[in-house]
Amino acid sequence: MVFFHVEVNEDCKHFTSFVVPDGQFEFNKVPFGLNTSPSVFQRYVYSIFRELMRKGIVKLYMDDLIIPAKDEDEEAFEKLKKLLTESPVLSIFQQGKTTELHTDASQQGYGAVLLQEAEDGKLHPVQYMSKKTTPAEEKYSSYELEVLAVVNALRKFRTYLMGNYFKIITDCSAFQRTMDKKDLVTRIARWALLLEEFDYEIVHRSGQRMQHVDALSRYPVAIITSDTLTARLKRAQQEDEYTQSLRSMIGSNNDSDFFDKNEILYKYVDGRELIVVPRDMQTKIINKQVQNVIVNCVPCIFTNKKSGKKDGFLNSIPKEDVPLSTYHVDFIGPLPSTNKKYQHILTIVDAFTKFTSLYPVRSTSAEDALDKLKVQQKTFGNPKRITTDRLLSPLSYSAFTSKAFGDYCTNENIQHFQITTGVPRGNGQVERIHRTLIPVLTKLSIADSNSGSSS
Repeated sequence: MVFFHVEVNEDCKHFTSFVVPDGQFEFNKVPFGLNTSPSVFQRYVYSIFRELMRKGIVKLYMDDLIIPAKDEDEEAFEKLKKLLTESPVLSIFQQGKTTELHTDASQQGYGAVLLQEAEDGKLHPVQYMSKKTTPAEEKYSSYELEVLAVVNALRKFRTYLMGNYFKIITDCSAFQRTMDKKDLVTRIARWALLLEEFDYEIVHRSGQRMQHVDALSRYPVAIITSDTLTARLKRAQQEDEYTQSLRSMIGSNNDSDFFDKNEILYKYVDGRELIVVPRDMQTKIINKQVQNVIVNCVPCIFTNKKSGKKDGFLNSIPKEDVPLSTYHVDFIGPLPSTNKKYQHILTIVDAFTKFTSLYPVRSTSAEDALDKLKVQQKTFGNPKRITTDRLLSPLSYSAFTSKAFGDYCTNENIQHFQITTGVPRGNGQVERIHRTLIPVLTKLSIADSNSGSSS
């Protein structure tokens, strides 16, 4: 389809004429089949990339665009990826051959390699698998993560492994013993049912011999950080006047100990190649080293009293950086009755913007709460989740734990989160609004007990 990007000259369109049952037509774009189409397209592409080709940035042949690697490391990395995914390293699966499934997992992710014995008697990979763990999976124990890696690998390679005998190689020694137990936790028992569909043998192997799969289970590597540090170093050397003066001496003084390597200034010191660090970066490096010494000081850790909040074990309620996505809801009252018999206030706080809505209600029943939520819905729509108290008082119990409230959330596709009993900070945003609201209402009630009747 590449020829169709080149327009045909008006004087030459009649050469492309063709006849069909609906009439006679001419091509507006260069068609396939003309003797000069390839050469015309080649000239067209060359005219676009001429400057880049002159600089050696790209190479062209017809519609193939080749961009050479900027350095040997990048070229070697791309070549390695190509070799790992082609024959003879990557082989085609064959029925009846010795087959092994190698798996590994970590909190960052899990990976697997399906290997099969080739004609040379060695195991060759058939396919790779690597996946990042979800926020929920990150909370799994190491054992559960190992089982999760096996289960997802079996789902991935099901078409290869179903009906074939194979070995599962893992560095989790507890996996084999647990699969033989009868009394399993619900999640593991559910996974165990899936494993029963396959004909396999579990083999334990030490982690030192499973590094090829370990790399897949820790896919988010820190390569970008290293590249960023190199770029920062180059930029800092270019902006530093002293470093630039040293670089200017290299050409005029052949005996200089300084030299350029990959656009970075180095110096020979006792036979070693040391990077010339600009002054701006020296301060940052020294500060970081001092901070590491202070943080890792063992006597300081044991003797200094830790301040601030104590570490807890509760999981925070998920939120989004989107307005009106998460509501914190609670009642305040009883308050002095107004002319309309309002004695309570339903408070709704948006978790992201802190936008607050106050609705006067006569009681703390589920019906009154749902009526005001429906009013809120008409103006702002439904949230994705609502956070309420659980059983801090009989008032909150009757409203937010009722069947009517639960049915409303289910029908409106709203997630209902109830905070842990005795931990009011779980609904702290609405509690903070109440702390400001109560003194204001108290002052108003003293001045005029009926001042809230118009609300």
